[in-house]
Amino acid sequence: MKKKNITLKDLPLSGVNVLDLTNVLSGPFATLILSDLGANVIKVEKPTGDDSREFGPIINGESGYFISLNRGKKSIVLDLKEKNDKKIFESLLSKVDVLVDNFKPGTIEKFGFSWNYLSKKYPNLIFAKISGFGETGPLKNYPAYDIIVQAMSGIMSITGKNEKDYVRVGTSIGDIVAGLFCVIGILSQLIRRKNLNIGSKLDISMLDCQIAILENAIARYSIEKKVPVPIGTDHPSISPFGLFKTLDRPIVLAAGNNKIFFKLCECLNDSKMKNNSMFKNNINRNKNLKILRKKIEKKLTKKKSNVWIKKFSKKNIPCSLVNNIKDIVNHSQVLDRKMILDYKDSKIDNLKLSGNPLKFSFVKNKKISKKSPRLDGDRKKILKFFGIN
Repeated sequence: MKKKNITLKDLPLSGVNVLDLTNVLSGPFATLILSDLGANVIKVEKPTGDDSREFGPIINGESGYFISLNRGKKSIVLDLKEKNDKKIFESLLSKVDVLVDNFKPGTIEKFGFSWNYLSKKYPNLIFAKISGFGETGPLKNYPAYDIIVQAMSGIMSITGKNEKDYVRVGTSIGDIVAGLFCVIGILSQLIRRKNLNIGSKLDISMLDCQIAILENAIARYSIEKKVPVPIGTDHPSISPFGLFKTLDRPIVLAAGNNKIFFKLCECLNDSKMKNNSMFKNNINRNKNLKILRKKIEKKLTKKKSNVWIKKFSKKNIPCSLVNNIKDIVNHSQVLDRKMILDYKDSKIDNLKLSGNPLKFSFVKNKKISKKSPRLDGDRKKILKFFGIN
């Protein structure tokens, strides 16, 4: 495997080569993180390209969806049904550290690349696979989309206003969380390989990952024997913690402990609420949330949201307006952290993308995004880099 000389200013995964067979979201999100961590990500695309190249929004003939998930990667088209392309793929496998795919179970095996074959021929290879339900169990071949695993996992059953109004989480967390867990697994495998000098396979299920982020819902059900239900923006264990009306627009408050709650009462100039036994601790406030909400909103609806935000912020009471995407793109804190990137290439003059949240002491984060690859646009560079004729 071709390695570069690592310096103190290089990202953690500099020198790690990743062969990326993934498509659309869960896999590309995982390999985007790996790329942001410094890995050299080779995106292997079918002749028609990643499906998301056709997804909107389109800017000057290019997919904003694709660009946002594939910046910093390199593209090569390989048809694994073709003998010569399969040979190139094998050559790449012999030189990379990590292989990632998000095919349905059994797909890569049809091309002759079972884990039994890969582990024997490439013993140092780390293979990470994302699928809807994993490679075992009665649903392993069941088709999966984000909304399916959100519904099946129970996430949707606790998201929304009430039991008659379930909603999907606004971003595709079924795919995104699977991508995050995939990266964690790959990093763990890299550590294991360093210690044992042997590769391994990771089997990631989107459904498993949704179960893993149910927070304390399963424990609550186990203890209380009550099925958790949607409660809007409120928290099942902490009060007041949610969305509250003001004179103009709603704000969010999070009084996570008694100290914050009592400061909130003082800001609202309501000593009666502060001294009311119904609200003396979090358990009591949770039980009496409907009454508490009415009392808080009776005060809040007398003034505009910005007045309350300023007042609460001065007392370090956690609060916020409900920002929309336009607000966030121009938010001073977000911009200071370089979480909004400027993207430009030969076809696109100015596109905004989300940035890398990983801030290392040894790397200076940049505001300019790396380029997203054109389909098969890096073929010559890739083959030359790995010494493949």
